[in-house]
Amino acid sequence: MSTVVIPASRTYEVQIADRLPADTGERVRTAVPGAARAAILADDTVWSLYGQELEDRLAGAGLTVFRHVFPHGEASKNASVYIGILEWLSRCRIDRQDVLLALGGGVTGDLGGFAAATYLRGIDYIQVPTTLLAMVDSSVGGKTAIDLSAGKNLAGAFWQPSLVLCGCAALDTLPRETLADGCAEVVKYGVLCDPELFLHLEERGLDFDRAWVVEHCVRDKQGFVSRDEFDRGARKLLNLGHTLGHALEQRSGFTLSHGRGVSVGMAAVTRAAAARGWCPAELPGRLERLLEKLELPVRSHWPTEELEEFMLADKKWSGSRVDVVVPEELGRCGIRPMDRRELMDFMEAGCRG
Repeated sequence: MSTVVIPASRTYEVQIADRLPADTGERVRTAVPGAARAAILADDTVWSLYGQELEDRLAGAGLTVFRHVFPHGEASKNASVYIGILEWLSRCRIDRQDVLLALGGGVTGDLGGFAAATYLRGIDYIQVPTTLLAMVDSSVGGKTAIDLSAGKNLAGAFWQPSLVLCGCAALDTLPRETLADGCAEVVKYGVLCDPELFLHLEERGLDFDRAWVVEHCVRDKQGFVSRDEFDRGARKLLNLGHTLGHALEQRSGFTLSHGRGVSVGMAAVTRAAAARGWCPAELPGRLERLLEKLELPVRSHWPTEELEEFMLADKKWSGSRVDVVVPEELGRCGIRPMDRRELMDFMEAGCRG
């Protein structure tokens, strides 16, 4: 097992192992010493695979365990499901000494984290990610949110977990397309700050070293979170590809997954950056070849004018400008503020190029 410490307003460990540890219950009790009750949140797919194992290990450590299972998918990341979780926590009489465990992917982590941040004005929660996307990105750093009809992740809070437990063997049970989807966030770290990670994926494709990749990404994210926990500076770089990616998700009615949207977004901004001389001319081709090797898309099915309203709803707007993350070379990116017209021209160049 490897451990990465995340120094934030609440310092915590990300523990990375092949499988969920046999002493998971004891680890939970160490992270949240006063807990008598543990509330497990999971979607219906994840619960059927891992729920009973986690429940048994928590109960074996003397915790009283409750479960709440909701329908899988981004469509559940809404206000109605969120309020249902709060009502469930209340019925279970979860108090400020107890703990919520978010078992699953990014949707569950976002929902569970936001519920933990707001129930009783804040309770402890633990992330138990089961997808690659959640292990390498969304379970670490304390961003929690739900979607509104106007846009993705528009209601949320910064609320750090007390512990993150990654059992990498879960990745081998994922459908191939779900594993590929998470690779978009891994590629993101390669482009941002980690050429060694990028090269590993170029060499291995989807047969990458699971634990090695998860640890690399968590250590990369640790650097951003420790410097900028509340997303006011350097952490904004983690939004590489996300302005267009989120717009594509929404335009598709969330039939296009997050990773696939980010993949298209990264490819588009890299093509546009190269066209303007902001990054090496060969970088877009190299990035596209890797994304395609990982079975990810590199182009949008929709014209940019159909995506404009969704990009304008992006939470990263400040006044009349939005920060766009732009590759400068492999392993380094910058932030360029753009107004509405500049953004649309830039994205049109990336989608057309």
